[in-house]
Amino acid sequence: MRQRIRKGIILFTFLLLPAIFYYFSPYLIIMGASEGIISGSFIVFGVLFLTALFLGRGFCAWFCPLAGIQEASFLARDKNVNNRYNWIRYIIWVPWIAIIIYMAITAGGFQRVQFTYQTTFGFSISDVYGLFMYLIVVITTIILSFAAGKRALCHYVCWMSPFMIGGRKLRNLFKWPSLRLIAEKDKCIDCLTCTKNCPMSLDVNSMVKSSKMENSECILCGTCVDKCKEGAIKYSFSKGN
Repeated sequence: MRQRIRKGIILFTFLLLPAIFYYFSPYLIIMGASEGIISGSFIVFGVLFLTALFLGRGFCAWFCPLAGIQEASFLARDKNVNNRYNWIRYIIWVPWIAIIIYMAITAGGFQRVQFTYQTTFGFSISDVYGLFMYLIVVITTIILSFAAGKRALCHYVCWMSPFMIGGRKLRNLFKWPSLRLIAEKDKCIDCLTCTKNCPMSLDVNSMVKSSKMENSECILCGTCVDKCKEGAIKYSFSKGN
């Protein structure tokens, strides 16, 4: 039931994407910074960082608009990604952050907040240009899923995940209580069901056996929790190990 609800939510947010597209736009942050404006996407990314302090990357599993189309692609291409190449996204992310800072400095700093920046009455796609960019993002997401594997966009391209990974690492540093997974390795029978069903292609079985469930790529979707018939994995709101 929990997974049906989760998948229903991310399908719904994907259907809403044409309306909320600009609130997840990395380009509009640059555009706004060049005018000294804190845009809606700037605020959303900041909120994602803050939520990661207590909810990890739960947004990626439960609310991300592009999660729905990625998981729908599993039906046609159920292939694991290679987690060794997750660093690729930082080749995109670091220069992007540098450009935002440069644009903000040249504009004399941020002078005002405009949450609905570049939208029409708060809605994103209202012209051919917006529709074109939306289709580029969706088509790229699908191509990556087929070519590189499950949730490849999350692993290799996503401009939002580094904010949540950073928040998660800060949480771990200060050992704040937060939502996380815990494992009872004595209950594990090595059926590998958790690993086979992980949408992020993680070796969950090895994590269980080592009792170390912390992984920056874990999105707390709970698939391993719900698939494990032995109850070896559970959600917990705690400080962790």
